Amino acid sequence: MSKLTLLGIGNVLQKDDGIGVYAAEYLLHNYTFTPDIEIINGGVEGIKLFDIFIENEEVVILDTIALEDAPGSIYNIPAEELGGYGLNSGSAHEIGVLQCLDMLELQGKPKPKSNIVAIVPAEITFAFGLSSELHEVFDRYIGVILSDLRNRGITASQKAETVSLEKIIMKFKDPASFRA
Repeated sequence: MSKLTLLGIGNVLQKDDGIGVYAAEYLLHNYTFTPDIEIINGGVEGIKLFDIFIENEEVVILDTIALEDAPGSIYNIPAEELGGYGLNSGSAHEIGVLQCLDMLELQGKPKPKSNIVAIVPAEITFAFGLSSELHEVFDRYIGVILSDLRNRGITASQKAETVSLEKIIMKFKDPASFRA
């Protein structure tokens, strides 16, 4: 059983909806963690992510959240409160993540300590990349994630050679062009 997993979810084909995936990839390519953590790109897998919630003591979900707030506003919400929020406008992958937690409860299995580090999107439309609003606050979003990990006793060290957000986005737009 893994101690902690960062789970980036979202659809990179829908602009800001992909920020959880981009953030997971960015952290994977730019940081090492002590103790080790697992970083997973869950994309739009939804209910197929069930095993992640069974196999981990802690899961930090990275995604967008549809709230009446300024684009780029960042929230860190415990899993127990997830049902009351408009996660990502009801996208299928969000319903699946919530169903994973509900299924554990229905089966009498312990839920991992979970939370979502979410950001309010500016644009959910069919396009790669991020809106200018989310692009501008991406470093702050990463900072909130790193702070959450630090509060859990996990140290992040930046790698000597880093990969830019633009290269991470390009990895999904044109995988053949990506070199870490």
